[in-house]
Amino acid sequence: MTLSLKFCGAAGTVTGSCFWLRCGGHQILIDCGLFQGSKTLKSLNYDDFPFEPKDIDCVLLTHAHIDHSGLIPRLIRQGFAGPVYATAGTRDLLTYMLPDSGHIQEMEVKHLNRRRRQRAHRPIVPIYTHADAEKALNSLRALAYEQWHEIAPGAKLRFWNAGHILGAASIELELADDASDGRKHRLLFSGDIGPDHKLFHPDPDGPTGLDYVICEATYGGRNRTDIPVAERRRILAQEVTDALNKDGVLLIPSFAVERTQELLADLAILISRGVLPHVPVFLDSPLAIRATKVFEDHAENLEDISEQGAIFSHPAFHFTETVDQSKAIARYSGGVIVIAASGMCDAGRIRHHLKHFLSNKKTTVLIVGYQAPGTLGRLLLEGTSAVRIQGSDIRVKARIRSLDFYSGHADGNGLIDWIRMRLPITRGLFLVHGEQTSLNALKEGVTEKDLPADSVIIPKLDDEFDLSGHGAKLIKGAAPRRLAVEAVNKLDWHNRLAAFSLDLRGQLEAAGDDTAREAILARLAKSLASNPSQ
Repeated sequence: MTLSLKFCGAAGTVTGSCFWLRCGGHQILIDCGLFQGSKTLKSLNYDDFPFEPKDIDCVLLTHAHIDHSGLIPRLIRQGFAGPVYATAGTRDLLTYMLPDSGHIQEMEVKHLNRRRRQRAHRPIVPIYTHADAEKALNSLRALAYEQWHEIAPGAKLRFWNAGHILGAASIELELADDASDGRKHRLLFSGDIGPDHKLFHPDPDGPTGLDYVICEATYGGRNRTDIPVAERRRILAQEVTDALNKDGVLLIPSFAVERTQELLADLAILISRGVLPHVPVFLDSPLAIRATKVFEDHAENLEDISEQGAIFSHPAFHFTETVDQSKAIARYSGGVIVIAASGMCDAGRIRHHLKHFLSNKKTTVLIVGYQAPGTLGRLLLEGTSAVRIQGSDIRVKARIRSLDFYSGHADGNGLIDWIRMRLPITRGLFLVHGEQTSLNALKEGVTEKDLPADSVIIPKLDDEFDLSGHGAKLIKGAAPRRLAVEAVNKLDWHNRLAAFSLDLRGQLEAAGDDTAREAILARLAKSLASNPSQ
């Protein structure tokens, strides 16, 4: 039986999750997500898929986050006509998330093309449109957890709770070999694994005794201190109090799904108990507002909220749907909390608020989730003194703070525990969805006493493996790589150009007079003239 797996995304990076499985005559995708981060990495969203979309039989989705689902409309536009299997929670979230993503693609390209026209560059087209995303919703098929479902002759799947966000699942596959011995191959794709004791969800679960496991490594090697819910809320209250005491604006870039709802739940409780003052809390994200409604619809499946009542409808909360309502927030100079997407500051309304408020020293920006390399959120966390937003250079004078206990990912020890609970893993463990340091740390953690080192594999982007033997075997020369390995997870020339531009402007502003500024520009011009482009 032909059994091969190609890592078309989330290999050496945390975004673009997409795994291409070929078994017998079937072709299956597990996830089909957007790449995020540097412009070099995001350019893959515009490139051809490394497979023929029309030949894919079905797509299996681990969860609704856009780095796992966000290229499905493009896949369909390019010829895929099969079903997309997901849990009911994932289906309901995607009803809003995919059209929102299509709208963002259109708006981002509209702004970009305005700048491209000014530079006499050719316009570009969106990766897909709002209409493409609406059409893609017709392909979604909801399946229940922990029940076997046949997706093709000889191929069955079973969803397991992953504890990450509403509807998140690990995907177990059982594939019948066409050999006469009746052998079956059992694979498990972790998706994103949530931490134990997470608000709203039970602890992650899954089967044991597998041939292959493909496991995420986002927080490999990084461990968090488990804190009680009361302590988490105390720390959040202190961060909010410090921000408000500065008589400034508190900006919270937040992922629209799950993280936002967790923050709303804690803020509602803290305000109701009088721990925090009754200040306006703006939820400035149409997607997050709609996702919150999905959470309300699934309230009977959520844990730890029944005694709190309607926590998503607190009178302090103001949901800003329209652009005019969003713009009106800029009138506040202090005493207000703004939660806006996206969580990595790469798109959405948070960029408008950062553009307006970052240069004010009274502003506090509270980061509450993972930030991929090259994203605006990561640059802020790393202490950059200036950023470029929508073509404007912005000096960062705001306080940048971070809380990591709202993460939807298990930490390093949690991932090791999850893997140990899946043992025995007889033929191979693949580690994906992580930066190289995290991948290496998780491999070291599981090979100390759990698995032999040669059975734990860290694939590179576009690596393809033959899984039909006793262990995974790399298929050499299967197809050219879309990106050089070293380019997958590093800042590119676009990032360096932005930093250079801001540094140059800083030197010019700091120069004593126009004569000094002319001298700086003359030295730069001389340097460029001595190194002309080839």
